[in-house]
Amino acid sequence: MGSSGDEFDVIVVGAGVMGSSTAYQVAKRGHKTLLLEQFDFLHQRGSSHGESRTIRATYPEDYYYSLVNESYQMWEQAQSEIGFRVYFKAQHFDMGPADSKSLLSVVATCREKAIPHQVLNRQRVKERFSGRVDIPEDWIGVACELGGVIKPTKAVSMFQMLAFKNGAVLRDNVEVISITKDSARGGVTVSSSNGEKFWGKKCVVTAGAWMRKLVKRVSGIELPIQPLETNVCYWRIKEGHEAMYGIGSGFPTLASYGKPYIYCTPSLEYPGLIKIAVHGGYPCDPDKRPWGPGVVPSSLKQWIEETFGGLVDSNGPVASQLCVYSMTPDEDFLVDFLGGEFGKDVVIGGGFSGHGFKMSPAIGRVLADLVINGEAKGVELKHFRIARFEENPRGNVKDFEEQVGLLRSAL
Repeated sequence: MGSSGDEFDVIVVGAGVMGSSTAYQVAKRGHKTLLLEQFDFLHQRGSSHGESRTIRATYPEDYYYSLVNESYQMWEQAQSEIGFRVYFKAQHFDMGPADSKSLLSVVATCREKAIPHQVLNRQRVKERFSGRVDIPEDWIGVACELGGVIKPTKAVSMFQMLAFKNGAVLRDNVEVISITKDSARGGVTVSSSNGEKFWGKKCVVTAGAWMRKLVKRVSGIELPIQPLETNVCYWRIKEGHEAMYGIGSGFPTLASYGKPYIYCTPSLEYPGLIKIAVHGGYPCDPDKRPWGPGVVPSSLKQWIEETFGGLVDSNGPVASQLCVYSMTPDEDFLVDFLGGEFGKDVVIGGGFSGHGFKMSPAIGRVLADLVINGEAKGVELKHFRIARFEENPRGNVKDFEEQVGLLRSAL
């Protein structure tokens, strides 16, 4: 090290959607930026690949709305800059038992944040979606226009292209093994397994499922992040009904607050197939993945048969993909300064717990604000601090059910 080519204003470690969004945000503000990825760009070993992610404004936790609302606008802006689409609009529909604390908290958030919504009984659900969706008599539904589908791999590529367009340096197959404080000149030195060293005034770590390992190696801090391997399933729509469940047909993105928690996106990526999966998985070591086989709970098959009135083949999925969640105990994010000897020179973003992708534009903006300005305006970050786990090992206290769990509980 020593040449200006190895020196940067900000080094971002981890080029999934959060790191790529952050690099784009930092570079577009005129800062010399380096984005490092330990594997190939757009690899399929983490949480940022695949063909679809849901975006929704309805959350039991009211503190996510500002991030989602900002992200809707930022997805549109990024698309206009790159010239292709990654965000496809749709309605969103939440459903669950009428006494579900989680679903009632969704309704409360909608009212508090003035999110346009409708609370529907079974008959009105059938009318709203022309018989394509059914719910039990003792369930309710919450319909909202603010839904949609994001194309994840394409979105990561978009942020990387925009970062590069704004002057960022992008390097893949560079595994970071240490980040050390440069006591002589300030800033940090980032070292890789191939012997390369890079100096940065500041650093952002967005290492996904590898956050816990890397942060512990760097600082000794044990972040409570547990990777889960999850199985994403695609089911065949019965012949003659395919158009009814396609994107743009009025069919919504969907979340079911029963047991298990189930999510669904309109047919988009594979003609005639619809993505329906359980929101959960099995604990794993990201470096020693079992790589399946994914288990399909019988409760999921039953839910499909009952919800779609036999119009989707519930015998079994015809295709599946594996993905990894990075879970925290309270399913909330970790967005904070690493602290200790690093002070505000190293910022972390992780533990996105299977629901962060939709907010990646806003998270990238927040991480860029933190690393450049030492603070982020327009968002309340107290729920995402590392210190919350020192006060309570379970993190933020919530008065409703956990949404993501181990799949064995759903069998």
